[in-house]
Amino acid sequence: MDLPTANLPLYQLQQPPPAGFRVSLSADASLPSPEQLGRPVCVDADGHSPVYLASAILANSVHPCKVAPHLRQPCRVPYGGGEQKHNGRYDLLPFDHATMEWVPTSHGQIPPGRRPIEGGYEEAGKLYHALALVNGVRVLGKMGHHLGACHVAFGGKEVVVRKNYEILCWR
Repeated sequence: MDLPTANLPLYQLQQPPPAGFRVSLSADASLPSPEQLGRPVCVDADGHSPVYLASAILANSVHPCKVAPHLRQPCRVPYGGGEQKHNGRYDLLPFDHATMEWVPTSHGQIPPGRRPIEGGYEEAGKLYHALALVNGVRVLGKMGHHLGACHVAFGGKEVVVRKNYEILCWR
């Protein structure tokens, strides 16, 4: 007997949630397997250590950040003018090249017709995953319309890049 298929859910056609599928971690947890992590989005300033997307859970906000497993405190958040070492919970976002892409932008603008991947929020508005070039290194960070720029944690500081950076969007 053949079962009807018309009413079965088509999971592969459903859109992922606005923030993507995440892996919840904490500062004292081991990172997931390479299969769960996926390919790193970029490498650190040393030219070979992988860096991954994440969102740090803070007291009253959630901020897009980077996770660099080779560092003693791998979760780093651009916040308050510095590169903050986050010791609490964070959610890793495995990068899926088939459904995600980096799109050029400037001045905190969401490119027309694009759906950015939500990375967090703060009182002033939503925050999105961003990537900027700093001293020749591709660095993960955050952007929001209210920020008017991309903020990245690099070299112990929060570096602000106003033009020519990228925002992570759904394909």
